[in-house]
Amino acid sequence: MKFHWISTFVFFAIFLFSVSTADAQISLQAGIGGGMVSPLSDYSGTTQDFYSGKNYGLSSGYILHAKARLGLLALNVFAQIDYSSLSNEGESEPGKGRIDLTQNVLSIKAGPEFSLGLPLLPIKPYLNAFISFNSFSGETIFNGVAKVPSGTHKLEPASRIGAGGGIGAIINFGPMMKLDLGIQYNMLNLFRKTWGDANPAKDQRLDSYLSLNDEKDPLINLGGDEHFISATRSINTLQITATLMFGL
Repeated sequence: MKFHWISTFVFFAIFLFSVSTADAQISLQAGIGGGMVSPLSDYSGTTQDFYSGKNYGLSSGYILHAKARLGLLALNVFAQIDYSSLSNEGESEPGKGRIDLTQNVLSIKAGPEFSLGLPLLPIKPYLNAFISFNSFSGETIFNGVAKVPSGTHKLEPASRIGAGGGIGAIINFGPMMKLDLGIQYNMLNLFRKTWGDANPAKDQRLDSYLSLNDEKDPLINLGGDEHFISATRSINTLQITATLMFGL
């Protein structure tokens, strides 16, 4: 799957670059890059936090992306496609069971970008803000974990609307090539938080792990081992990227 997204990013960048060279009247740049992404707030934690329903229990991972920037007078507009993968592994409880977690996020972002150009210097700092559409996938592997069957269990596909902002700097390497260094803070599930039951015909603990479930379990007051996610959970990340940009 990783190579599929890499080929998609390359095609996206080549297409946008061809458009930029065809019309030099507007400033247009496009490129591909990658970097590191770290989970924050409820998206971080340990595998024990994941098992208890407190947090998602993920650790840092990698990000690949394609980015385009359109210059319109004093304002830039950018669009970006990110593919992030985060994971973690560890015990479900002290001295008990093993859990291997993986979550992947495909994000489509767009928003304004404000240049803070420094005269006579090849570096242009910037600020940006964006809205995002985020699609989640992944899997959990349980091995000897209490109250859930061992095996590989796929996460039900889910999507959320988010927003965020960032800072960065563009370094000129020539008239057609630039290096874009950026940091972005992502709030991936600002809207559309939901609770989902993958198997409504059964009342089992496993169901809480099969959906994204960033909303509180509506049956939490029943207690028991089947209902344990007691609060809304925020999905936030911080990413640091380097992007090679081409264009005017």
